[in-house]
Amino acid sequence: MCKFRRVRNVYSCGHGITLPEEEIRCDSEKCKFSPNHPATCVPPQCLRTCWQYHQFPELYSPHIDALCPTCAAAQ
Repeated sequence: MCKFRRVRNVYSCGHGITLPEEEIRCDSEKCKFSPNHPATCVPPQCLRTCWQYHQFPELYSPHIDALCPTCAAAQ
């Protein structure tokens, strides 16, 4: 099912930068957010047979061994 990905880069200086949220699309025909969901699948049948919500967001927080852009510019 489709979901959102939330990325927050954490730098060695202790600062973090949250990137814009992005949607990760699935290939399922049974997910109303998927590009493969048929245009002919409409309510009320779609409400009974297809996924109507995004899954829980994927949280990703890489630790980067460098200074954040603000601290790097101040040096």
